[in-house]
Amino acid sequence: MIISVKEIRNFLISVLIPLIVGYASSFISQLLAGVEISTYYSQLIKPGFAPPSFIFPIVWTILYILMGISAYKIMKKGYELQKVKDAMFYYWLQLALNFMWSILFFGMDLRFTALVTLVVLFIVVVVMVIKFAKIDKKAAYLNIPYIIWLLYALALNYFIWMINR
Repeated sequence: MIISVKEIRNFLISVLIPLIVGYASSFISQLLAGVEISTYYSQLIKPGFAPPSFIFPIVWTILYILMGISAYKIMKKGYELQKVKDAMFYYWLQLALNFMWSILFFGMDLRFTALVTLVVLFIVVVVMVIKFAKIDKKAAYLNIPYIIWLLYALALNYFIWMINR
């Protein structure tokens, strides 16, 4: 099987988009907070199950790559199809909510608003995965680690909000 330059380009763009969105969100959060995100995080009172700050960029990089690969697999089915457009709507919506979360949590110090955003993000991601599964099951499965991480992030965000009010 020969892979075209166009397919390689589309794949790379699909993977780069969530990476760029994620790192842009982190950059904006840091600017708004006026301090490194890892420093901000280290100053919070956290529950015992909170990971060290160096874990977050590793996990999010992996999740963004998986997200991009899954979006590529869905888009490859044909954007002209209504079910692909519908599924991708939820993909873009979750990416926008994901972008907003760290800005709310770190950049604006709005932990409860970030928690509400995270609940909505979780619901949107579940809907997205269901829609992806109807088009390409492997694309849906690539987002299972994301759902698991979001559940963990929900618990972490909740307890940090409660402890640091």
